[in-house]
Amino acid sequence: MTRGPKKHLKRVNAPKSWLMNKMGGVFTVKPNAGPHKASESIPLQIILRDKLKIALNGREAKIILNQKEGLVLVDKKAKKDIKYPCGFMDVIDIPKLGVSYRVLYDNKGRFTFTKLKKNESSFKLCKVVQKQMGPNGIPYIVTHDGRTIRFFNTEVKVNDTIKYNLETKEISQFFSFKVGNLAFVCDGSNRGRVGHIVHISKLDGDHDLITLKDSNGNTFTTRTGYVFIIGDEKTCQITLPKGNGLKQDIIEEQKIREEKA
Repeated sequence: MTRGPKKHLKRVNAPKSWLMNKMGGVFTVKPNAGPHKASESIPLQIILRDKLKIALNGREAKIILNQKEGLVLVDKKAKKDIKYPCGFMDVIDIPKLGVSYRVLYDNKGRFTFTKLKKNESSFKLCKVVQKQMGPNGIPYIVTHDGRTIRFFNTEVKVNDTIKYNLETKEISQFFSFKVGNLAFVCDGSNRGRVGHIVHISKLDGDHDLITLKDSNGNTFTTRTGYVFIIGDEKTCQITLPKGNGLKQDIIEEQKIREEKA
């Protein structure tokens, strides 16, 4: 075995959430280090080439990203790295085309890019993963995408979700991690499902479990760390992808295909 970090990634070893065609070649793009884990992110080159179909190949994607004016924005910041990792809840803007997308998961746990309206592209939801007291007694929080925010609302706690304005760099609203609120599962076997929190189980020496109930009345249980609050009891703050986070079995999928045909 060679020493040091590996700079390559084979298609068969790529995360299943990428939905890569394994017959399209041997290797694929390995994401660089960034705000999201490698297993929970997807590089910009694959987004432009394979998902949004803006570039025909990797060379074209590189040319697009290297333009001086910054043609692709991630969270309102121009990105020129073809291996930049985009993750859950990131907002991708392409001003020349006048379109914006939010990175989400579909009901099968695969990355999907939901087209946004202009007013919705100005904010993103961030999960609070850490809350600490910094130097000089200044409190700060750390979000799931690596942001460090100081002088926040002291009522915000770990696992809560903040509504972060990407233009003003301020927290406009927050949603507590409590029973009744709407949540999105962003990891595990239930990734991509959406439901209201029914019960939270605190377990000593083990992962805390949370039970959710979707709009069809089906209940499912997952870990607390996999749950992302996306709204309160009545409203959802984001546009959900196709399927609205409802898991379907084989028979239901077949009926939908027959209706379309």
